[in-house]
Amino acid sequence: MQIGVVFPQTEIGGDVGAVRAYAQGVEELGFRHLMAYDHILGADPAVHQDWQGVYDVQDTFHEPMVLFGYLAALTSLELVTAIIILPQRQTVLVAKQAAEVDLLSEGRLRLGVGLGWNAVEYEALGQDFTTRGKRVEEQIELMRRLWTEQSITFDGTYDRVTGAGLAPLPVQRPIPVWFGAQSPVAYRRAGRLADGWFPQMPPGPKLDEAKAMVEEAAVQAGRDPSVLGMEGRASWTGSAEELDDLARRWREAGATHLAVNTMKAGLRTVDEHLAALATAAETLELRKG
Repeated sequence: MQIGVVFPQTEIGGDVGAVRAYAQGVEELGFRHLMAYDHILGADPAVHQDWQGVYDVQDTFHEPMVLFGYLAALTSLELVTAIIILPQRQTVLVAKQAAEVDLLSEGRLRLGVGLGWNAVEYEALGQDFTTRGKRVEEQIELMRRLWTEQSITFDGTYDRVTGAGLAPLPVQRPIPVWFGAQSPVAYRRAGRLADGWFPQMPPGPKLDEAKAMVEEAAVQAGRDPSVLGMEGRASWTGSAEELDDLARRWREAGATHLAVNTMKAGLRTVDEHLAALATAAETLELRKG
């Protein structure tokens, strides 16, 4: 099981030195990948007075693709979006950005995608919130062709490309695409189309049920479910014993990857995040991994 970290988007702020220190620090501790969440805009609760979203205009978010272009030169970590809200973005532009990050990182990009929940962002980006589920499947098909063919012609419902292609192509052809999933429809979509998926629940009966749906959909699509990756998440609570137990449960559940998340754990500085992750690294015996 490969173990990485969740980049503390909402707490790291705008200090570029802190971004660099964090990324290089987690690599030195033995973590293998860095996962970044994605939000382009935050809604202002003073305007959206019924706002119930997890994040708002006060929460900081570095744009993942630009962030990864920077980190590609500073670390050898695998760089993971978890998740890019794909249907609110232009498909060809995402394919180009992903190809460039993959090239600059020498093949270390894993592109996690999902549908998102923030209608305010969709409006601001000029995309249709109601068709996002249908659109994402077409987007995956188009991106994979762009990453593997020099010139393509594609006539879809939402995107059209006529005799064009990306140059340079990425190192990984195609770049692995993982899905965020937290509904039966999303589980089946992941099974049919994804290279891996990010469950939104801890190990237990609900995860077993979701995993069964992913694997059944893979079989029905003529795919081998054993090759699909699954990345769990472990939030830091301050207890090494709890982390060790949760990591064991994820491993037993069949997770191929695990990300340790220190956001919202009461940590105020990069040094505090790294201190917690140092304990996590020792607990999980990363130096021996």
